[in-house]
Amino acid sequence: MNDRIFSWELFNKAPLVGIIRNISPDDVQKILPIYKEAGLTTIEITMNTPGAADMIRLALETEGEGLNIGAGTVCTKDDLEMALEAGAQFIVTPIINKKVIKSCVKKKVPVFPGAFTPTEIYNAWTLGATMVKIYPATSLGPEYIKDLKAPMNQLKLLPTGGVSLENMSAFLKAGANGLGVGGQLFDKKLIQEQDWEGLKAHFRQFHSKLAL
Repeated sequence: MNDRIFSWELFNKAPLVGIIRNISPDDVQKILPIYKEAGLTTIEITMNTPGAADMIRLALETEGEGLNIGAGTVCTKDDLEMALEAGAQFIVTPIINKKVIKSCVKKKVPVFPGAFTPTEIYNAWTLGATMVKIYPATSLGPEYIKDLKAPMNQLKLLPTGGVSLENMSAFLKAGANGLGVGGQLFDKKLIQEQDWEGLKAHFRQFHSKLAL
């Protein structure tokens, strides 16, 4: 378990969760300091990435200062236990698993469960979700966030899937409390070419769009 708890101060400085999936441990170690230098503060490593638990552990040891480091794609209690054992500071799920959500609430670990329909979203919220990950947000777009917030403005929403440089401002203006971004943020070509300066500039573009 990790003694360092999730920092809302850090998250609110840059309300974006970068999703690391299927990136090698060596590349992750190179990406983390660049991510911080670009002003981004919160990152999840998905549990279906080979060696995810070790990556979370190492990330916290080497780059934990100034970053929130969590686990994504947590679908089961086993995934959750492995993630928390590695020190994950927050938990993201693609689905609603009551046991996972309630366990996080009990342990006071922020949890962002994935939901799609208004009923699923409200159920996740009433179970104690810290924020509800609207997933996949691709087909629904920013207007859906606005429509959800109209009758249920107490919801905290994190649209994920299909969020890009082109539409992130629209999602935030519609009432999103944060954004989840994976492939659009972690540009495969730049990573393959080890173009770390290019990747930093790319991250900074995302950071600049967070200021409404």
